[in-house]
Amino acid sequence: MTTSHPECRETTPPIETVDAAIAMLDAEGTVVGWTLAAQHLIGYSAGEIVGRCATYVLPPSEEAALNATALAEQCRARGGWSGTVKLRHRDGHPLTLTLHLSLLWGEDRSTRWLVSVTDTGTLYSGTTNAPVRESLIAHTPIGIVVRDLELRCRWANDVAMDRHDRILHEMPFGRRIKDSLPAVEAEALEVVMRQVLQSGTTMVHEYRAWPRTDPRREHAFSSSFFCLQDADGQAVGVCCMAVDVTGNRRARERLAILSEASTRIGSTLDVMQTGQELADLAVPLLADIALVDLVESVPFGLDPSADTASGVRPVLRRAGVASIDVGLPEMPWVREEVVRPLPTSSFAAALRTGRAYLEPVLDTRSGPWVDHDPERAQKVRDSGIHSLMVVPIRARRSVLGLAVFARSEEQTPFQEDDLLLAEELVTRAALSLENALQYARERTAALTLQRDLLPRRVQGGAALEVASRYVPADMNHGVGGDWFDVIDLSGARVALVVGDVVGHGIHAAATMGRLRTAMRTLADLDLPPDDVLAHLDDTVRRMNEENEEDADAPHQDPSMVGATCLYAVYDPVTRQCTMARAGHPPPAIIDPRGQVTFPDLPAGAPLGLGLGLSAFESVELELPEGSVLAFYTDGLVESRDQDLDVGMHRLGATLARSGRSLEDLCSEVMETMPAQEHTDDVTLLLARTRTLQPARFASWELPNEPTSVGTARHLAAHQLREWGMQHLIATVELVVTELVTNAIRHSSGPVRLRLIQHQVLTCEVFDNSASRLRPQHPDTLDENGRGLFLVARLSRRWGSRWAADGKIVWADQNLTATAA
Repeated sequence: MTTSHPECRETTPPIETVDAAIAMLDAEGTVVGWTLAAQHLIGYSAGEIVGRCATYVLPPSEEAALNATALAEQCRARGGWSGTVKLRHRDGHPLTLTLHLSLLWGEDRSTRWLVSVTDTGTLYSGTTNAPVRESLIAHTPIGIVVRDLELRCRWANDVAMDRHDRILHEMPFGRRIKDSLPAVEAEALEVVMRQVLQSGTTMVHEYRAWPRTDPRREHAFSSSFFCLQDADGQAVGVCCMAVDVTGNRRARERLAILSEASTRIGSTLDVMQTGQELADLAVPLLADIALVDLVESVPFGLDPSADTASGVRPVLRRAGVASIDVGLPEMPWVREEVVRPLPTSSFAAALRTGRAYLEPVLDTRSGPWVDHDPERAQKVRDSGIHSLMVVPIRARRSVLGLAVFARSEEQTPFQEDDLLLAEELVTRAALSLENALQYARERTAALTLQRDLLPRRVQGGAALEVASRYVPADMNHGVGGDWFDVIDLSGARVALVVGDVVGHGIHAAATMGRLRTAMRTLADLDLPPDDVLAHLDDTVRRMNEENEEDADAPHQDPSMVGATCLYAVYDPVTRQCTMARAGHPPPAIIDPRGQVTFPDLPAGAPLGLGLGLSAFESVELELPEGSVLAFYTDGLVESRDQDLDVGMHRLGATLARSGRSLEDLCSEVMETMPAQEHTDDVTLLLARTRTLQPARFASWELPNEPTSVGTARHLAAHQLREWGMQHLIATVELVVTELVTNAIRHSSGPVRLRLIQHQVLTCEVFDNSASRLRPQHPDTLDENGRGLFLVARLSRRWGSRWAADGKIVWADQNLTATAA
């Protein structure tokens, strides 16, 4: 302690703090005392640093710069030294710290150094803003006393000795606090110091007191206590730093504002909301009116530098408005209004130069802005504004906007220290705005990527009527990895896909794109749904293996990939729907009467576990014509306040309202979602089944003999004449000839021929052979091997797929407008 009082009253209980790291050096610069706060900041324990020279924590380039002898002379001449230094963390990375050196005296006039270091990244937003905090507290003398384990004074600085001498006319060495304070007050302070010695933590104790020399004048004191440890990590003393803050109430209030700013500014990643938070904090703590204007490109995540370049008249958008007159109907400012500062105004100058402007006495009767907008100028005069500060919102090399502070009711004009505080507040807000801007850029990139990868328009052909909705997650959670797709398959069939990649952001969106591409490739292979999911699971597993291999590479994201998926194939000829899922919520099926069911599909394992085909199981359902399939992601049915069952019940109740178009039904489902911001993407895919009428397809079973080739040509030609497609007869006859010939040659059982008329004309040939067709590469003189090349040349597309007891080879022909 540093002063003596007849009376003392505690106003604030002791609290733990880790703002500053304290160390004690002997006259030669050897560390003799260390604190846990110093260990947390620099990384070295007491055992590693006590007994070493303080230059041990300096980078090599800094050792020569820090001359102990020179510093000693400066401290003796100036009573201490303060500055910014670079130290080396234990793990090797550099630290930029604010350092204060104080000279301590012992009983025999020996000396010690007390070192206090603070991380500039936590105390300030940048080294250029250090004078803000210094202007508030550095001019107040700080008394420093180091006490031993018996709480006796062993070392003190000039301030502490001067205060003690003025009270008791003697030096404080060897004395305890009870020698200069009444027993009750001394015991209270010693209890705090013993707690510090036992726990090793740092505590702050605030109290009121009355000096003996002026017992009628109350003084406010703030004392900080630090436990000093030796090389064994044992406590060797307690450092007490006391500040008389009586004349610094305003500074303390400002520090409280800065502390409050850390919790009230930047609560979201919305730049407009951050601007409003800055305005709300400034009123009434600093100003009567506060405006925050952002360069118009900032809310859209764009680089503002082009908008504030020299020669360009900037356009701003008002992000924050606050006033002590909240209900004033004639307030001349409106949030989100567009603002165009005059080129000759201080607002435009602040944007160009990046420097703040202070007008202690504002002239509202003349000036360019008054002539430019006389109506608003009159409202400003009516509001009583008489003092103004304009502070640019700077982030790295660009200016994001302006913060304007004004006083109307408070008659004291703004001063320089008000401007320093305003700059500090704006700088803190700028950090939040920069983070939000970076997030907005990444979110925009992720949204663009995701929307480019998702289907722009879904169509179900002759099999399905489809509608969809996709809503990205809210601003605080980032874009997710939802995807959906509707894929045309052979034979008028259609595949439906809905999936969800775990995580948010551009990584999830990129992973979604890879999985959607892989799913389309697998769907083209015409595999059963469980086989498709097994192959997709293997794809995700390989992606995770790649991430593990890249985990040690620089600038690589080692995060693992996980996803869920629901895959279904619907056949409008048979009305069969085959589906399988991989950890995804089950679909909802609404029959034509409006009855909603959630079929009991095997859940399957999420993708990426590498469990293979055994983890998935296909289920086949027969659906009446007009049934509706509802595929969705968990963001639609889950929220922070509702579990999955509640959300599925809500979804089912909405889907049961029959008689709606799919588009209307999609909208109604989205409208029933909880009102709070959703933390995950929301995807909904609705599909109403259609049945292909018997008149639009025909099939025949043919014996496995060469004469069946001619029969097949005749049947196909006859059917095309009935459908009015005579123009396709020649082409289809050639395709049928090749496909049926191959089937008879490579199989042993009957051959089935089927023609399907939908968006295209599909020709299918079934045989019981399990061999996969592969085009040959015949030589010039070979007589065989050109059939599939001919089919490929004559067809829009062709392929094959496995059937229950064999395979199907198919080929599609385009329909002309006349034939349709």
